[in-house]
Amino acid sequence: MTRSPSGLSAAEAAARLERDGPNVLPRKPPTPSWRRVRTQLRDPLIIVLLVAAVLTITTGDWTDTVVIMLVIVVNTAVGVAQEVRADRAITALADLATPEARVVRDGRQTQIPASEVVAGDLVVLAEGDIVPADGEVVESAALLADESALTGESVPVDKRAGALVSSGTVVVRGRGRAVVTATGAASASGRIAALMVKGGGLTPLQRRLVGVGRLLAGIAVLLSALVLALGLVRGQPVELMVVTAISLVVAAVPESLPAVVTLSLALGARRMAARNALVRNLPAVETLGSVTVLATDKTGTLTEGRMVARHLWTPAAEAATTGSGYAPGGVIEAADPGEFRALLTAAALCNDARLCPGPEWTALGDPTEAALLAAAARLGLDHEDLRARFPRAGELPFDSDRKRMTTVHLLPDGRARVVCKGAPEALLVPDVLTDDPALLARAAERADRYARDGYRVLAVAAADLDVVPVSVRESGLGLLGLVAILDPPRAAAATAVADCKKAGIRPVLITGDHPGTARAIAADLGIIGPADRAVDCREPGVLDGGPAADRLEPGTSSGAAAAVYARATPEQKLDIIEALRKRGEILAMTGDGVNDGPALRRADIGVAMGRRGTEVARQAADLVLADDNLDTVVAAVEEGRRVYANIRRFLVYGLSGGAAEIAVMMLGPFVGLPLPLLPAQILWINLLTHGLPGVALGGEPTVPGTMERLPRPPGQSIMGAGLWQRVLRIAVVLTAVTLGVAVWASLTGRPWQSMAFFALGATQLGVALGTRTRPRSLANPMLLVAVAGALVLQLAGVYLPLLQELLGTRPLAPGDLLIVLALSVTGYAAARLDRILHPSPRP
Repeated sequence: MTRSPSGLSAAEAAARLERDGPNVLPRKPPTPSWRRVRTQLRDPLIIVLLVAAVLTITTGDWTDTVVIMLVIVVNTAVGVAQEVRADRAITALADLATPEARVVRDGRQTQIPASEVVAGDLVVLAEGDIVPADGEVVESAALLADESALTGESVPVDKRAGALVSSGTVVVRGRGRAVVTATGAASASGRIAALMVKGGGLTPLQRRLVGVGRLLAGIAVLLSALVLALGLVRGQPVELMVVTAISLVVAAVPESLPAVVTLSLALGARRMAARNALVRNLPAVETLGSVTVLATDKTGTLTEGRMVARHLWTPAAEAATTGSGYAPGGVIEAADPGEFRALLTAAALCNDARLCPGPEWTALGDPTEAALLAAAARLGLDHEDLRARFPRAGELPFDSDRKRMTTVHLLPDGRARVVCKGAPEALLVPDVLTDDPALLARAAERADRYARDGYRVLAVAAADLDVVPVSVRESGLGLLGLVAILDPPRAAAATAVADCKKAGIRPVLITGDHPGTARAIAADLGIIGPADRAVDCREPGVLDGGPAADRLEPGTSSGAAAAVYARATPEQKLDIIEALRKRGEILAMTGDGVNDGPALRRADIGVAMGRRGTEVARQAADLVLADDNLDTVVAAVEEGRRVYANIRRFLVYGLSGGAAEIAVMMLGPFVGLPLPLLPAQILWINLLTHGLPGVALGGEPTVPGTMERLPRPPGQSIMGAGLWQRVLRIAVVLTAVTLGVAVWASLTGRPWQSMAFFALGATQLGVALGTRTRPRSLANPMLLVAVAGALVLQLAGVYLPLLQELLGTRPLAPGDLLIVLALSVTGYAAARLDRILHPSPRP
């Protein structure tokens, strides 16, 4: 590998680019439109509808063929359109990434697209740069890199000559040069991206609907065959009974279910988009409503991703600070904040960071040093003014061996001040400080207590000299105090965690950060108790002795699985995710870093941060939060539960109607009705009831108290929790009303078949109104309009001459119509009474 200060030649760089390919992460090729359509058509219920369409074509029933094909086309078009729209939005987010890199070629520094960096290039790095590829540092001047996107470690890492830097990390301080050792798929980011090849499989909703589709198809075919056999035994024409059997198959299978599912998911996706969440595939909306565990990383997700000084300590006083981010807002909570002026003045002078004012204050340089400047600003100390009053005359940059940084500043009276800051274990020693040993022991004990609480602690010392020293010496100094710094939790994170627990969702923290820091953040947010510990994934045997999620760490709540995993590598995150899923949990994973990508892909649903998130995380996720707000995840859980509840609501409505139609056809001959309904009448009822009214049920609002209920058991069928019983109870009422009307009309010489036809359709529409979430309100007006329109069409089927000829109906006398309309109210009453007798305990 070249180490020439002149870098590669342009010709050699071009040859390597041709040989190795561009420096881009492996990305899934665009999905062809035909493949998207094929995926939509492989849905089990769509397959059933395709078979039914073939059967109706075979028998020449073109009306029903058109209806079925229309449902298939609409469902497929909506699903494909949503996928394409989401992929385009994700691509737009990815284009926000920094695309440039500085390299030395032919002895000259030049700026090129990062995709053109090749192995052997000499890359120039400076403060604020994103490292374009993996490399080995060959020159370093106080070079410090933020590797949180790759490792989850929130504290920047010192990079001296010989150290390795990874693509996607950010230079936060200093400058340097590195020789590129790996690009694209061969880089650290590329290797992690390769872990995402395996997807997470079917979503919980898809798995449940597969089972429902198979079950309904089998039952429908079996019962329709039975009706066919009964009709043939009673001497009915073969062609008539074949068409009747096909009609019953169509009636029994709720062909509007795919449209209801799509509409419910699309409405959920639209509502999420309005709340800054981009749904990459529609089933992801419902999946969040199913989760039992919410696994999250720490840096930038639960925390702000910005360091803040929270505690100040001097030998004479101690104080806490308020405020967030790098803005100067906030105060030092002390009786006399001026006691900390010397400490914060020194911390601001021995500092290379810069604060950038704006609507949202940002920082250039080491985030830890920026936190010191923000703390000084809260005391009214201006960094630029301090630099002008006490100009720097010398320095010893920070390095990982000394763990200290020392600067020399000129005083207005001609003397000099030496300021040193660094790790307490490197500063609170007699070789550096002249303070009393008892004071040093007290300071060390306080620093240790801060560290156990998850803080990064810096000690600050200074000494005034009569003359400016020729060389910088780190000795003879006096302790000024300690500063405890951390990446604070997001303001909304604690509320989000509490809301998850209220909804029966267990939060789990999985991070690459230090166990003490992870435990402190988790305890502060309520993920674990104050006495609970974090699992250190680097300890031997911690994850090797059994499934990670089943291990009990000493100190955790009795009987509870570990809730905090620290020092986790990307591979260990996958192990933890897989262990949780094998236990039957439905898991959502949030993250923003490259190291989170594989876990986001493997989880049941991955949620990436759009602003701070890396391209790897966004591509791996099912849901992208444009505002990086964890509260949006909680809102998505509620939206997912609404979607699932509406699908179950439609199943009660659609299946009870279909079951009633089959029951009427099976039981009719036994009560003296040879053929209760004609095939065209069955199809007409099915078209009206399963059409717009059924689809409109997908827009029902959320049930009050949804987020105060436990999630449904992961293994529960979509037909579970009493749904089958509800379907059968309502079907019994519909069947009894229809057969009762028909028998009475037959005995009294009325047009019994037309009355049965109208009664069955109108009573099913009553069930639709009875299943509403808020029956006495104008919520979901689309359903009210759909039911009214369906009722008008049902009347048209009885009174319009053209439809009378098509459907084989006869007009009803006004009195007979009123009787049937009055009896149809029993459908509404049955649905409302059933909800009272059997309230659903879970969403």
